[in-house]
Amino acid sequence: MKTTRRAFLTTALGAGLSASGRLTAAERSGPDKAALDRILAEPVLRRELFKSPVKIESLELLRDGAKFLVRARSTDGAESVTVPNNSRLLDVYPMYLKRVAPFFVDKDARDLESLLAELYRDQSNYKFQGLAFWVCVATVEMAMLDLMGQIAGAPIGELLGTVRRRDIGVYRASGNRGNKPEAEIEYLKRIVAETGAKAVKFRLGGRMSKNADSLPGRSEALIPLVRRTFGDAMTLYADSNSSYDVPNAIRIGRLMEEHRYAMFEEPCEFDDLWATKEVSDALTIPVGLGEQEFSMRRFQWVIENRAADIIQPDLHYFGGYIRCTRVARMAAAAGMPCTLHLSEFGFAYLNVLHFASYVADPGPFQEFKGETGIPFTCDTSPLTCKDGVVRCPSGPGFGIRIDPDYVARFKPVKDV
Repeated sequence: MKTTRRAFLTTALGAGLSASGRLTAAERSGPDKAALDRILAEPVLRRELFKSPVKIESLELLRDGAKFLVRARSTDGAESVTVPNNSRLLDVYPMYLKRVAPFFVDKDARDLESLLAELYRDQSNYKFQGLAFWVCVATVEMAMLDLMGQIAGAPIGELLGTVRRRDIGVYRASGNRGNKPEAEIEYLKRIVAETGAKAVKFRLGGRMSKNADSLPGRSEALIPLVRRTFGDAMTLYADSNSSYDVPNAIRIGRLMEEHRYAMFEEPCEFDDLWATKEVSDALTIPVGLGEQEFSMRRFQWVIENRAADIIQPDLHYFGGYIRCTRVARMAAAAGMPCTLHLSEFGFAYLNVLHFASYVADPGPFQEFKGETGIPFTCDTSPLTCKDGVVRCPSGPGFGIRIDPDYVARFKPVKDV
C-alpha cells in the first residue's frame, strides 16, 4: 500500500523533516481562485502609521565599480541608504534610471501599493516584465520602505504586518556543482560548522541539463552520503535547478524520500508548472518552486492547483516585499509555507530575515549566506548566526546603519 504524505511526515519529523511538508492531493483542500483573488486585493502596507504625506525627493543610485547603493530622501529631510541586488542590477540599472525611479519622485510613499500598480502600466512597463523590470522595482521599494521605517520608527515587519518572531532559524546552502561527492561533503561540513545550522542544502543534477548530471552519478551518490554524514537530526534540502524531466525527477525524488529529505527544489524546468505538479503529486517529499517566477497569476495557479508544496519567490526577482507578501498570504490560506529564495550576498539575508519575521508561515529555516563585506552598525542584533539562529533587527526600517565612510566611496549615477 502506498505510504501517504501524512504518514510520511509523521515518521519523518523525528528525522529532520520540517512540519512544512504536505499531504497528497486527495488529502488536501485549498482556496479556489475567487478566494485567492480576494486575498490579492487586501492591502499590505500599514498606511495608518503615517499621519502626514511622505513625499519622495530622490531615489539616487550610487555606484562604486560593480557595487551599488540607493539613497532615498523625502522632502522633509528623512534619508535612508539600502543595498540592492548588485549582481543583477549591474546589467539592468538603466531601466532603474529611466523607467522606475523617476516615476516615484514627488509622489507620496504612503500610496506605495497603488503606485506600484500604476508603475506597471506607466510607459507600458508591463511589456518589460521579468527579472530586469522587477529587480528595479524591488530596488525602489526596499529603499522606500526603509525610508518609511525611519520616519515611522518601525521595522519592516511592522510596516507590512505584525512581527511574529525575531529569532529566525537558518540553513546554509552550497552553490557547488561538478565537484566530487567527497569534496562537497567537506564543504558542507565547513559551512554548517561555521553557523551551527540545523539544515543544509546542496545542488543536484547539472542545472537545466535535460537529465545530465554535473558528474556521472554525483547526485545519486550525494543523496545518501549527506544523510549518513549529518545524521537524522539534520534537515536536508536539495535543489536541481530544473535538471530533470518528470520520470527522472520522480526517480531522484524517490531516493530523497528514502533518505528523509525535507525539500526537492525545482525538480523540472522552472516554467513547466504542469511537469512540476506531476512530480509533486507523485512524491511524498515536499517540492519547492518559485525562484524564477515573476507572475503573480502563475503563483496563484501553483497554489490553487497544488503544483508545489513550498512556495519560493525571490524578493529581488519578484519585485519586493509587497508582492511577496501577497504570495505568502495566498500560500498561508492554502496551508503552505512561503520560504524566500535568496539570490544575493550582501544584505539579502537581512531582507529575508525581515520577511520571515512577519509572514504567517515562512517555513522553519531561511537561507543565510553570512559575511556581507559591508561595514555597518546594528543596535538590536549582532546579525551573526549562533546555533543556527539569527536575530532579526527591531530598529526602524531594516534596523542597520551603513558606515558613512563606506557610502562616501559611492558616486551618483547620473546617466547611462
